[in-house]
Amino acid sequence: MQSVLFSGVFDLPWWGAVLVALALTHVTIASVTIFLHRHQAHRALELHPVASHFFRFWLWLTTGMVTKEWAAVHRKHHAKCDTPEDPHSPQVFGLSRVLWGGVFLYIRESNVEQTIARYGHGTPDDWIEHKLYSRHKILGIVLMGMLDMALFGVVPGGLILITQIAWIPFWAAGVVNGIGHYWGYRNWQAQDSSTNISPIGILIGGEELHNNHHAFPSSAKLSSKWYEFDVGWLYIRVLQALGLATVKHVAPTARLAAPKPNVDLETVQAVIRCHYDVLSSYGRSLKQAYAEEFGRLRRLSPREARSLQAVKHWLPKDERMLDEARRARVAMALRGSHALDTMYSMRSELTALWSRSAATGEQLVKQLQDWCHRAEASGIAPLAEFSRRLRSYA
Repeated sequence: MQSVLFSGVFDLPWWGAVLVALALTHVTIASVTIFLHRHQAHRALELHPVASHFFRFWLWLTTGMVTKEWAAVHRKHHAKCDTPEDPHSPQVFGLSRVLWGGVFLYIRESNVEQTIARYGHGTPDDWIEHKLYSRHKILGIVLMGMLDMALFGVVPGGLILITQIAWIPFWAAGVVNGIGHYWGYRNWQAQDSSTNISPIGILIGGEELHNNHHAFPSSAKLSSKWYEFDVGWLYIRVLQALGLATVKHVAPTARLAAPKPNVDLETVQAVIRCHYDVLSSYGRSLKQAYAEEFGRLRRLSPREARSLQAVKHWLPKDERMLDEARRARVAMALRGSHALDTMYSMRSELTALWSRSAATGEQLVKQLQDWCHRAEASGIAPLAEFSRRLRSYA
């Protein structure tokens, strides 16, 4: 009896069972990030039918998730991010509820017919999806459990199955959706609270780089900086080399040339395409101006310097990301600094450039030309230097 309970086809030591559990759950994580997330929800890459169906089959065995439901809930998350309509925002529900109960928020939203109808388009709609994967969601997990117990013994196999079942609900539905919108660092000023949890994306398949993803949702590659590693992208490149994947989109890379005498349509197009890089550069210029102004006010008006220091961490954020009370405090603090007040307001004008979808190319060129002219005539050195950099985008 003891042999049956603790041994199967493979008689593994405890650490061997742990390694098997980690390996199996990593395949599931790879299936979620490559197939469900990057391929199905965002169409960042195309997969060969062999690779696509392997991922579908594996997810049926290990999670019971329906592709259409997962894609629909995730697309709604992007469309309604950090609003009351977001299916699982910690800014709305609180971090604890999303971290520990994110899977229940997902299940609740997956049962909303309007969500599935509106956001679930383009997902698998074939015979096996209707007759097996969607109709018998639990059957796959039952089969996987039987296989685990036969291979590794009843107790080790059962523990491996529990690990497989719990891995995605905690790490994907809980950690990514919870901590990934609450704590971490931000490379890009996306219009939400998304953060990068860690620059090393292995444990959750690269999904740790969540702010990068929200800035460029259609990119198949989630890493942006040289020090970031996205293991999901590594697997995609391997699949691509084997002819099993085709990358459709990656995040744009900013290219700088010598500053042009005048802004032209090419400059405008480059600025719009790389607007997150533009904002990041502007943030560095704003930080430089803050340091200069804070030093000046600390000598001339310590009270205004303290007021400015109190809002230091809010200045890099888009004004729309602040609540009314914080916007009022920022406005009050900026009264003591013409330079910072000017840079803060001109950033809003600049961001409006890529929000004006109805404007013609000629109008956008004129608007950016005017913006650069006022920046360089402002007498604010960091702003003038940024304007010259802006004319370098190509």
